[in-house]
Amino acid sequence: MTSLPPAPVKPYPEDSIEKKAYGIAESLSQFLPIMNDRNRLGFNLYRHLKGEGDDIPTIVKTNKFTIENITKDELIELIQLKVDEVKKELLLK
Repeated sequence: MTSLPPAPVKPYPEDSIEKKAYGIAESLSQFLPIMNDRNRLGFNLYRHLKGEGDDIPTIVKTNKFTIENITKDELIELIQLKVDEVKKELLLK
């Protein structure tokens, strides 16, 4: 019995909102060691950048992430700085 190969995955373009949101989440891997936490953060940041989601403190406080080597408040500040950089990039387009 054999299995089929996985479906091909088309990556997002480098300048897309999705790529930037999930890139922010992945850059925090030293503070968020669980991959699923980073995926949830990326999704929430994507929604935030589109204007549909919660603010950053609400995202961090309600998702119950496993946080290491940093406090929750420091993580919120770090994420906010990264999101502000992305927003500036998106406005310059």
